[in-house]
Amino acid sequence: MKKEGSVFGQDGLNIFGSEDSQKGTGGSGIGVNSFLWRATLDTLSFMPLNSADPFGGVIITDWYAPAETPNERFKLTAYILGTALRSDAIKVSVFRQVNVGPNQWQDAVVEGGTVTSLEDAILTRARQLRIDSANVQ
Repeated sequence: MKKEGSVFGQDGLNIFGSEDSQKGTGGSGIGVNSFLWRATLDTLSFMPLNSADPFGGVIITDWYAPAETPNERFKLTAYILGTALRSDAIKVSVFRQVNVGPNQWQDAVVEGGTVTSLEDAILTRARQLRIDSANVQ
């Protein structure tokens, strides 16, 4: 007898992961370094979150205007590029705008070193989380 095919493949559509992934042997869990993911969320927690994709490793914030400088606002996008806890596994993009009139914002230059400072803060937090998790076990 001929076996029927499926548009979802041989095993069908399994939204809760396979038995292998539940045992920790599969690859359907978070696709990025969990320490970098958590550290990025912690470091950017002062900004409103627009979207977060743990499988693609992308965190996008909404516009944030610091209380000290209400005439400028910032938006960040963080990319976690791998599963290793390394400095080249995190990339942050910072966007800045200044107010030039009522509800009128113009793109502005981000100060040099801002991106590096954010990436360093995320890496430092990720290392702290890793050390804390090793001490618990």
